[in-house]
Amino acid sequence: MGAMPLRENGTSLAERLTPLVPQALTHATATFVDSLKISSTSEKVRRGRRVMIKRRNIYSEQLADLANLYFRVSGIPIRFWSKAEQWRHWEVKSFRMLNGDRFRAFASGAKTVCTDKLPGRNLWEHLTEGTLTRQMLEAAGRELRRAHQFWSDEFHGPWSHGDSTATNVIYNQKTGRARLIDFELVHARSLPAKSRHADDLLVFLLDILAMASSRQWLPFALCFLNAYADPTVLTELTNHLALPSGIGWIWWGVRTSFTNPAKVKQRLERIRDVTANLEHYRAFAAKRARQRRRASINCQEISPGIPRISSRTRAIKERANAASPGMPSRLPTTT
Repeated sequence: MGAMPLRENGTSLAERLTPLVPQALTHATATFVDSLKISSTSEKVRRGRRVMIKRRNIYSEQLADLANLYFRVSGIPIRFWSKAEQWRHWEVKSFRMLNGDRFRAFASGAKTVCTDKLPGRNLWEHLTEGTLTRQMLEAAGRELRRAHQFWSDEFHGPWSHGDSTATNVIYNQKTGRARLIDFELVHARSLPAKSRHADDLLVFLLDILAMASSRQWLPFALCFLNAYADPTVLTELTNHLALPSGIGWIWWGVRTSFTNPAKVKQRLERIRDVTANLEHYRAFAAKRARQRRRASINCQEISPGIPRISSRTRAIKERANAASPGMPSRLPTTT
């Protein structure tokens, strides 16, 4: 298959990028992002369990190396596992770490991984069908935050996904739980954790920015970010909200389903305004909360909600000695 024609004002993307990189590399990378499939996935039933079989295709190692060359030239901080055995180890380990509480994953052959099929549907399907809800986005934000708290020996620090698109987030309607799948890509080890985590947020947001309606995209994006709720990473995200230059446009075309770059740029700027002011808003909210919780200087020094014994005894005596509301305060006089 040939590369998808990317055009802006009548000029193809490959033509505009020719002065930047060799023409052969431009054509190869455009072809890659349009049609390359390093792995194939199929669904089967084994021993009464529905499973997903993911298998590396022929020439997958060479194709992964080509993709990684493109990522390096473009300054994109991700890569494929080119060696099948390395990919199998990472895929199985990541799936078990995140989903091993209920679901299984194991290597099945030299180039194959088998995992239980997770219940539910991916959020990309909900997004494109118009059934995406705020509850789903909140579940996605919480799950990504949870995943980022796991330790990774590969990074010598917190784990990150590398390809956290809406397609790779499965939502179970019955439990309200989101789970992550598909660990084909991995971030560069040189990136600090907060940058890797911010990139995961950006990858998910790009689907929302590209596909959600003009009325829904911002509430959806803020719902997801609020559920993630890590101010350090959200602040770091501000540095990632810019359109790439040069050959990096090709990968962004894939990430945004080749949506009009002007629309994506405008929406990124709106998100940047929110994240740039995040620290100011949080500091203001924290100050207001402290003011509302400020204790009275007249309060007794005592455990909250537990009166002293002497106070309780005195109150009981006072109520016992008090006159009944219907009883006159003094005896009637006789005549």
